[in-house]
Amino acid sequence: MSRHSDPRDLVVRFSRRQRVEHLVVMLLFLLLALTGFPQKFYDSSWSHWIVDAIGGIARVRWIHRTAGILFAIATVVHIATAIVAVATGRARLTLIPTRRDFRDAIVTLRYYLRLSETRAKFDRFDYREKFEYWGLVIGAAVMVSTGFVLYFPLAVTRWLPGELIPVAKVAHSNEGLMAFLVVLTWHIYNVHFAPEVFPFNTSIFTGRVTREHLKRDHPLEYARLFPEEADEVLGLTQEKPEPAANRDG
Repeated sequence: MSRHSDPRDLVVRFSRRQRVEHLVVMLLFLLLALTGFPQKFYDSSWSHWIVDAIGGIARVRWIHRTAGILFAIATVVHIATAIVAVATGRARLTLIPTRRDFRDAIVTLRYYLRLSETRAKFDRFDYREKFEYWGLVIGAAVMVSTGFVLYFPLAVTRWLPGELIPVAKVAHSNEGLMAFLVVLTWHIYNVHFAPEVFPFNTSIFTGRVTREHLKRDHPLEYARLFPEEADEVLGLTQEKPEPAANRDG
């Protein structure tokens, strides 16, 4: 989005809370990766350099555990806030996958393979964004639970079998690596390097997108926000967007 865009052409897409959550998760994710990978690949020369630069393995572990606890708190706060918002009617379940998402994925694949000229018409979140969101939530559950098992192994083995400790170590380590690779190859590309958004999508930092961007990437949401343009945006399909509601979901 251009910094010189006319404010009248901008639409609020993300609230301040959502932007802060994204910033917190992004910073904690980078910090966890920076202090976690040297412990996973401890026999590599680059890991020794990182450990020495931070101040030793004891400090690396302290930073990693502190960041992990903060990440766990952020996860709990996010889920609790989302549940309360939905329960009180202040938000809709816009990130729940539906049957339409599978149809949209097929339509998009056919479009990219040039088997069809029809593009899928997305609502507030498309199937890729939902995939990333639930990947983050499920991945966070795995990382937090296994992280606490590794943090308190003696307490855990008082109640559960000792075999859980090496299982948690493998799951924690590999899930962390997979999450990093998914963010690197999937999230970064789709959000910043894809041809339609290159070079940088600033919406999660500014909270706003241009009307043209919203019309192109989320026409059903655009039609709901600007019903006077619905027929033009939706074309011959005459898709009917859901009723307007608080969009902080």
